[in-house]
Parts: sequence; structure tokens; C-alpha cells
Amino acid sequence: MFTIATWNINSVRLRETLVARFLTEEAPDILCLQETKSPVEKIPLAAFHALGYRHVVARGQKGYNGVAILSKLPIEDAGDRDYAGLGHARHVAARLESGITIHNFYVPAGGDIPDREQNEKFGQKLDFLTEMRDVFHADRPARSILVGDLNIAPREDDVWSHKQLLKIVSHTPVEVEHLGAAQDAGKWVDITRKDIPEGLLYSWWSYRARDWDAADKGRRLDHIWATPDIAGAGHGSRILRPVRGWEQPSDHVPVLASFDL
Repeated sequence: MFTIATWNINSVRLRETLVARFLTEEAPDILCLQETKSPVEKIPLAAFHALGYRHVVARGQKGYNGVAILSKLPIEDAGDRDYAGLGHARHVAARLESGITIHNFYVPAGGDIPDREQNEKFGQKLDFLTEMRDVFHADRPARSILVGDLNIAPREDDVWSHKQLLKIVSHTPVEVEHLGAAQDAGKWVDITRKDIPEGLLYSWWSYRARDWDAADKGRRLDHIWATPDIAGAGHGSRILRPVRGWEQPSDHVPVLASFDL
């Protein structure tokens, strides 16, 4: 059995102590980070190594994007893909000795205007998701786990107000449709919602809210999926809401699940 966590850290160097605290308190076997905002060689790996995370597969760039997989278990680099040809570090994969492949994604946020004619970033987001769909169609994933900040809250109960967010980037029908098409193409199972099928569930709260906890205007942007051949082994899903209240937090919190594999 192993436990996997995903967390958009919003700068791994700025929040090194938060990552170390999380690894100490929760000790997942694998932690997938997004938005590390660092070249790989400048990620503070020594601190994580000291906590038992000796295996790392990562892609980075200066100041933006970046994805990393930290693991107590041996992993090998399973490559990456430049989705939508953006030249961004937004995907990396690693393979466990058991043959399980872990994909760590950071889907573009998409800007503020949900119209590709007016907003190039929104078009890039849709193109990224379309390529995910096409890749999964062409090469159906097996024995795989997909995690990351997918920057879409697909269900009505994944946002604080379905009606008020229908025209807000991350919950628009066109984004939900594109994400659903990518999910369907790989037959991916949403493990979090398999375990917690009902009720409001969030992993992100905006920095703009003065009191994020009281306002509670959250969205579930961070996901853990698995292919059907191993989805039945997934359980114990949790979203660590209290982490949003840590000092100098990311606006995202860790999402975890365990797999009896």
C-alpha cells in the first residue's frame, strides 16, 4: 500500500518549510507538487531528502509553472509531454517498481475571461485539455494514476455556488466539457469523488478573500484519478483544509489518497 498526495505549492522555495512540515506530519509515500516556480537544480531537495524523500523526478523553469514528484519509494523518470506546445513545465511522469505510472499535471489556469477570442490563455487551456484527450485516446493508459492541479472544478458541488460560477474560469461549461472528454478518453476514475461521493468539497480558496475560512468560497481544482484496472484499490481520500490556514500558505491545499497496490 502507498499514499499519494498532490499539492499546488505556489513556489517550492518560498514554501520549503510548509512542504517539510507536511511531509513530517502526514508522511505520504509520494508527493506531487505543481507550480514549483523553480529550475529543478534550485529545488531545495536536501531538506526533503533528509525526511526520506530520496527519489525525485521533476521538470522546472525559472519563476513559472514546474512539476515535481518526491518519493520515498524508488521511481524512474517516465518522461514528459509539452501539451499544447506551450514550452511550459506542466507535466512529468514517474514509474514505480511495480509498474504503476504516475502522471503529475499542472493545467493552465486560463486567465480571467472565458473566451478564446478575447483571451489567449483560455484558448491555451482548452487546447491543453484537448491534447490530453487525444493522447489518452491514442494510447489508453493502464495501471496509472493522474494527479495535479487541473484548474477545473467539474461538479456543481465542487464550487461554493454553481450558479454564480458558471461564467467564471474554472467552472464554465466548456471547460467542464473539455475536462470530461479527457477523463472519458482515458476511462479515468475520480478517486476523491469515488470515496467522497456527496457534498461540497474544495481544495482551493482565493487569496482575495480576507477571511477565506469564514467566507468559504472554495473550488475543487486539485484531483487524483486512476485507471479502471487499479481504481478499486484506491481509498482513504482526504483534503487537508487546515493547511490553508498555515503561515504564508499556498492558496491550494494537499489532496491525498491511498492505494492497496
